Amino acid sequence: FKISDGKITEVTINNKERLPCDALVLAIGHSARDTYENLYQSGIELEAKPFAIGVRIEHPQELIDKAQYGEYAGDPNLNVADYSLVFNDSETNRSAYSFCMCPGGIVVGATSEENQVVTNGMSNYQRNSGVANSAIIVTVNTDDFGGDVLDGISFQRKYEKLAFEVGGKNYNAPVQTVGDFLNNNVGREDFLVKPTYLPGVKTANLRECLPNFVTDTIAKALPYFGQKIKGFDDPKVVMTGVETRTSAPVRIVRNKEMVSVKTEGLYPTGEGAGYAGGIMSAAIDGMNVALKIINKYKM
Repeated sequence: FKISDGKITEVTINNKERLPCDALVLAIGHSARDTYENLYQSGIELEAKPFAIGVRIEHPQELIDKAQYGEYAGDPNLNVADYSLVFNDSETNRSAYSFCMCPGGIVVGATSEENQVVTNGMSNYQRNSGVANSAIIVTVNTDDFGGDVLDGISFQRKYEKLAFEVGGKNYNAPVQTVGDFLNNNVGREDFLVKPTYLPGVKTANLRECLPNFVTDTIAKALPYFGQKIKGFDDPKVVMTGVETRTSAPVRIVRNKEMVSVKTEGLYPTGEGAGYAGGIMSAAIDGMNVALKIINKYKM
């Protein structure tokens, strides 16, 4: 980034192509760790922000359909069912909640660095995998990782590396049944559904690759979720770790005109900028940034 008198004037792409600019839309995504470091070194205003981490949980889609639709489950006029669950721990003021629920989908790998394991989820186009998955995550506050600008990234890396090690150091993901997790046991493999994560999985103790405050909150939340959706906390239900990329751990600070507070012409946008938490909110944020630029430069 070339900045002159507080204004962005040029960006160099991949250390090769130089692109002069008056306006730069920076929609980098929430895992662009090298770009965050570059921005920080360039003096662009950043701040640490809260996010959430946890696990992926998988159920037979039929179980979710029956819980949500009752006697109408399986009706061809109904889409496969989804859910949204929240648990608030009044003792710790922590929350656990479902995130990025994927009906009829699979758990996928999402690591962006070597020797780390990260999970995510997706739905098949026709929602026809027979498996429902979602993240069960717990809030992480800036005090949990130090609060310096890039400390959240270090926090994520720590647990992603632990997941890699616990999973066998071959990019397999650690898995544990709900029953083993709640009883602090390891080894049960009679899963209610076969784990969908590739390249593979290894039974392990998920408490070894997540902070205590996360696993303790999930352990309280699972029985509560089982009261909302019958069978959600079945002992044979499988959980896969770790889910750490729910949202950006960094915010690129901007003003009401959606411009960087210290760098004129720089428009931080979407999830990577810290102003969105999913596909739709990121799209809307991008649209609003585009409108700001149009209004500024229109003739």
